[in-house]
Amino acid sequence: MTGDTRIDPPRFGSERETLRAFLDYHRATLAMKCEGLTDEELRQQSMPPSTLSLLGLVRHMAEVERAWFRRVFEDHDVPLVWSDEIDFQAAYDASDSTRSEAFTAWEAEVENSRRVERAAESLDRSGYQPRWGEDVSLRMVMVHVLLEYGRHNGHADFLREGVDGAVGA
Repeated sequence: MTGDTRIDPPRFGSERETLRAFLDYHRATLAMKCEGLTDEELRQQSMPPSTLSLLGLVRHMAEVERAWFRRVFEDHDVPLVWSDEIDFQAAYDASDSTRSEAFTAWEAEVENSRRVERAAESLDRSGYQPRWGEDVSLRMVMVHVLLEYGRHNGHADFLREGVDGAVGA
């Protein structure tokens, strides 16, 4: 991994600034965990029977971004990137995937999520979560996605260490 270029979240800031900054910090963490690796290394799986890989995590987080920002606030019927049946497990199968494919999709969804968040006047903006059949707030969505990144970045730590021994933030 190269030098850490992530921007630390503010020590003091509004609720929105803090949520936004922590999301971007965790997005940057996932990208950092994948830096400098070949497609083959990014597809390297953890211990059997798990098929989890860094590339699978990137693909999964593209689905998470899409499901929680695009589907909730823009188009409830848009399919996921790698599954028409809303199967989040499908994204984990990165056996034929490439860095270019996965990161292009993930970066596009991140940019869309940022646009949706910035366009909202308030964290109280309401959207419809089709999987639950309920309305949710932008605040809830941002916290949920932040927790997803936190959990999966923990997985990314172990996966990266297994690929080349690199550890750290």
